[in-house]
Amino acid sequence: MSTYMPKAETVERKWYILDAAGKPLGRVAAQAAAILRGKNKPTYAPSCDCGDHVIIINCAEAVLTGNKLQDKYYRWHTGWIGHLKEVQYKKLMAEKPEKAMELAVNGMLPNTHIGRKAMTRLRLYRGAEHKNAAQKPEEFKF
Repeated sequence: MSTYMPKAETVERKWYILDAAGKPLGRVAAQAAAILRGKNKPTYAPSCDCGDHVIIINCAEAVLTGNKLQDKYYRWHTGWIGHLKEVQYKKLMAEKPEKAMELAVNGMLPNTHIGRKAMTRLRLYRGAEHKNAAQKPEEFKF
């Protein structure tokens, strides 16, 4: 008996909705990263891009536990000398909650072409409305 190896061309991709309202940002991001990789499927293989599409709604209502709103910062460097930029998560969650969720999911995916390809299957929305009703997404319970 030979071992089954999935191929990226034969993977059936489903659409899932994750509701982030009232849930910790990191837990929603971890579940989204697992679905994007395909770890919820019995045919998962780390070398194959077999993940599904994920829609995360209510990003603005995701919560950060503890003192993370005041203590946590998103930092990045522009490439110029002395240009280390930072923004507090309190401000980031107020202005761009989709960006905070995107950063969390991206940090949980591998830094390879599979991880970059998986990020293209992620859709983030601030509120409860989304534009992907034509794909007939299923609600993912976790």
